[in-house]
Amino acid sequence: MKLNTTKILKFFYYIFFILICQTANAALTQHQEEAKNKGIELYNQYKAISAIEFLKIAADAGDDEAQYYLGESIRKNNRYITQEALKAYEESAKKGNIYSMIRLGGANDDLCVTMKNCSPSELSAVEWMEKAKNLAIEQASQGNAESMYLLWEITGNDDWLEKSAESNFALAQFRLATKYQEGGGIFLLPSKRLDAIEKWMKASAENGYPPAMMGLAAARINKSDFSGFRIWNENAAALGYVSAVFGYASYIGEGEPKYGFVSDPVTSYALLYNLLELDGGGNVINNVKDVLPEVEKNMSKEQITEAKKLAKNWKATHPPLSFFPDKLGY
Repeated sequence: MKLNTTKILKFFYYIFFILICQTANAALTQHQEEAKNKGIELYNQYKAISAIEFLKIAADAGDDEAQYYLGESIRKNNRYITQEALKAYEESAKKGNIYSMIRLGGANDDLCVTMKNCSPSELSAVEWMEKAKNLAIEQASQGNAESMYLLWEITGNDDWLEKSAESNFALAQFRLATKYQEGGGIFLLPSKRLDAIEKWMKASAENGYPPAMMGLAAARINKSDFSGFRIWNENAAALGYVSAVFGYASYIGEGEPKYGFVSDPVTSYALLYNLLELDGGGNVINNVKDVLPEVEKNMSKEQITEAKKLAKNWKATHPPLSFFPDKLGY
């Protein structure tokens, strides 16, 4: 009987892949962990180029999440999956990182196809996506809410999004709320749709997801609940969500703030001053440069000195600024 060499090689690769997925990441040293965190921080501030050198430190140590973000940073800088990005994704995927598998599974839609310079992958895009799906199903069956969400990303089946939201995964709750906002789902009455939107936005906000906090703040202001708007805006700002920080700082920087905020030019200046570090993407820095001088012109030199001290203290005692980009976004 003639043996099918290709099938035999694939069989042994699958066995090897499963064994690798079951192997935990090696523990990172403090230096490697700090580099990983810094790299992700920069990535979330749309500074992918600056993130690469930090992410490489943890990626070279075998951390699958750092490898995924390294692949993302390289891909976004080049606008397609380069050979270096592909290597990072594959190393991450072999450790069971579903995000990397999904990215590899979407390689047929990558710009490299149009450019006709795609690097050869160890598996086809279809095979990577199948692996992502199978692993996500296995983890979802064990109650993993994030894997339920990833199954929605993979299959487009809204049942998985709903299951993930019901299992308390904050991002799924936010996505479900926004899906309803955009007209998805079936509701007999418009009021029922609004109730569902607020229900899931609130659930996500209470689970600590800052974009949902601002979504809930918007829902509160539509109902003239200014107190609720202020609370959720401030909560999101305290967690470093860029749009919330800018909004909050802009309100309290005014002499007569809207929505019941109390004028506080020192804190306003401090927060706007910190936003100046966002000189990568996102364009918020242009808005800051418009607002900051308006706040500053009514402040004394002593207030400005106090504000800069507060800016430093705020940065040391709060999470880093972040745009909270979609982890699987383009």
